[in-house]
Amino acid sequence: QVQLVESGGGLVQAGGSLRLSCAASGTIFRFNVMGWYRQVPGKQRELVADITSGGSTNYEDSVKGRFTISGDNAKNTVYLQMNSLKPEDTAVYYCNAMIVPRLTMAPRQYWGQGTQVTVSA
Repeated sequence: QVQLVESGGGLVQAGGSLRLSCAASGTIFRFNVMGWYRQVPGKQRELVADITSGGSTNYEDSVKGRFTISGDNAKNTVYLQMNSLKPEDTAVYYCNAMIVPRLTMAPRQYWGQGTQVTVSA
């Protein structure tokens, strides 16, 4: 069974930094894409950034130049380095991955449990 375990959220002042980590555990053949979404109450969950197993990255416009996503294929782990944080970055951040489990060899989408990021003004 595949699970995504997140860490690294918390409270930080505006202009500060946080680093989120998401590790996929279980019997994994490979991941196709791993990334981070965020959600605030009353709004839809939105993509923040993602990275393919080949290293291609994609960022939401408001985080470009401030956030950096990176991955470790050997550890099935993705990181989100968030710098110059703003109060509007406050949200619950969810790890998301398209993973091919060894058991089924069929790609499937997985979600983490979410981690709160709060940026104070």
